[in-house]
Amino acid sequence: MDAMPYERFEAQPPAAPAWREHLGLYWKLMRADRPIGWLLLLWPTWWGLWIAAEGVPPLWILFVFSAGVWLTRAAGCVINDYADRWLDPHVKRTRERPLATGAVSGREALLLFAVLMLAAFALVLTLNRLTILMSFVGVFLAATYPYLKRYTHLPQVYLGMSFGWGIPMAFAAVQGEVPPVAWVLYAANILWSTAYDTWYAMVDRDDDLRVGSKSTAVLFGDMDLVAQGVLYALTFLGLVLAGRQAGLGTWYWASLCVALALVAWQFWICRHREREPCFRAFLHNHWVGLVVFAGIAVDLALRGPG
Repeated sequence: MDAMPYERFEAQPPAAPAWREHLGLYWKLMRADRPIGWLLLLWPTWWGLWIAAEGVPPLWILFVFSAGVWLTRAAGCVINDYADRWLDPHVKRTRERPLATGAVSGREALLLFAVLMLAAFALVLTLNRLTILMSFVGVFLAATYPYLKRYTHLPQVYLGMSFGWGIPMAFAAVQGEVPPVAWVLYAANILWSTAYDTWYAMVDRDDDLRVGSKSTAVLFGDMDLVAQGVLYALTFLGLVLAGRQAGLGTWYWASLCVALALVAWQFWICRHREREPCFRAFLHNHWVGLVVFAGIAVDLALRGPG
């Protein structure tokens, strides 16, 4: 009988603790390893904060909204995957997500969603009453958005409503009211979110058609690029109207010109509707949001007295 090969046992690395492995799964479920979604929420929220404050907002309000954006985006990803756990295993891009593989249970996902939303709500409780009341609308939008793709072709519009709710909340937090310019900016963001999430939906369109999921990409069909052109045109119209109402000047208008050039590049790379370029166009909207924010921030910073 051969001697026990102890060296084989010594060469095996120790197994990672179960809690650490689960934390990694939760991190992946929240898309914390992919900051693009957080940034696409952050820029329009900062648009609202800077315009509401006519410059740099109070630091605590800035912290609450920035952290709140991260928490609510993470919560939105969790509840989205919970709602799509029946669909994701059939889509190439999503079949390895923790809920799709069964590595995380539905009960765990709901508990994680609740913890994230409670943390965000705890931050909001430090702000004024109007902002607290408006946060309940935000929770409702975030929790219900993922289910719309079963019943309507317009989940991207609802996503825009959810993603942009930080804009009127920002005005409520800074000014104690929500003036008309906030709603114009909110409408522009809904149009922008619908447009960039349609690029994203175009990536999954073939899979969505196969499993019966709905999206604007499915709805638009062969007219998708035309519809995208209309959405982006209306987005920039809304940004122009918001800029005029806020009294923004040269630097803001220059930023819109740069943003328009960035969007034109997206249309160029997506002209053949291929998956990889459409995904790149979706990611590229981060720069559109950043450029618009830079125009707002610089214009307000350099604005003369009075």
